[in-house]
Amino acid sequence: MAEFDANAVKTDLERRMKGAVESLQSDLAGLRTGRANTSLLDPVQVEVYGANMPLNQVATVTAPEPRMLAVQVWDKSNVQMVEKAIRAAGLGLNPISEGQTLRLPIPDLTEERRKELAKLATQYAEKARIAIRNVRRDGNEGLKAAEKKGKLSQDELKRLEGDVQKLTDKAIAEVDAAATSKEKEILGK
Repeated sequence: MAEFDANAVKTDLERRMKGAVESLQSDLAGLRTGRANTSLLDPVQVEVYGANMPLNQVATVTAPEPRMLAVQVWDKSNVQMVEKAIRAAGLGLNPISEGQTLRLPIPDLTEERRKELAKLATQYAEKARIAIRNVRRDGNEGLKAAEKKGKLSQDELKRLEGDVQKLTDKAIAEVDAAATSKEKEILGK
């Protein structure tokens, strides 16, 4: 029998599932909860120097107060571009310009907006679950192919499929926990 490295397969699947969970966590961090959070501006892209750049590459973002963000633009000539990009990002924020600093008061979330954001959090979680299940499917297909080539016995195949399912269950539990936590935060419960 040719050598089959089950640990390498499991490590790869675990890494890919962890990537899906981390992606979800970064998506959830960008959802507004009514409190000032610097990650709220992570998706903002600013068109400066003839290219689109992430906001954090042209300015420093801080949260000086619980309901206020401050954006300190490094180059005075980019202040208007940064202000325009924040308005265009669809975050519902209206920057107040004070020289090279933009103040962003965080408005209260309406009940309707909270429900929309909670739905969005649920959608992000479902995308992550789908990604995890796709990783599981890829892993199981790889195991079956190895079994067909004679690199794995049927007993090993069943055991490894069980291991893959355990990894999947663990990753989906992490997704569910992150989504539930974010929904509670958004809905203020």
